[in-house]
Amino acid sequence: MNKLALSFYQRPAIQVAPELVGKIIVRRIGRREYRGRVVETEAYVGAHDLACHASKGRTRRTEVMFGPGGHAYVYLIYGMYEMLNVVTGVEGDAQAVLIRAAEPLDGWKVNLSGPGKLARGLKITRSENGLDLTGNKLFFLDDLSYQPSIVASKRVGVDYAKEWKDALLRFVDANSKAVSKPRLK
Repeated sequence: MNKLALSFYQRPAIQVAPELVGKIIVRRIGRREYRGRVVETEAYVGAHDLACHASKGRTRRTEVMFGPGGHAYVYLIYGMYEMLNVVTGVEGDAQAVLIRAAEPLDGWKVNLSGPGKLARGLKITRSENGLDLTGNKLFFLDDLSYQPSIVASKRVGVDYAKEWKDALLRFVDANSKAVSKPRLK
């Protein structure tokens, strides 16, 4: 398995999001390594996407999104859950992919079926905001031996986003029981 190269991330979120499904996320802390297979993502396609944080403009919180793809965008939601996003695209065009769920690997017993649970399980906090995803602390591996069955659906929790609330920008592995709610039928 190969680590994903910077060029993988420096494409539009709409391309990266479905391609991250089936990849292996790796989190290293000291000598410990935690791994999970990504089974659910959501694409946020730029400032024109009313569900994307960039739609409110460039702020201290969103600054990393306006940089080049290949970095972590970690933020706090509801004052209690950290969320891991992968910055995609080119500098100045703020796009990102939310990692919504993963299946733990290597006999690891943890619930990663939701973006808050995923960040907590992988011990990802806002201190990882801006982290280079081609480094050694947090990265993704390609696993050519696994072929997910990808289904697109509406994103979760973006009812405020006018016409963007119905965009089919959530991607799930239909074979996985670890996807977050609402599960596809």
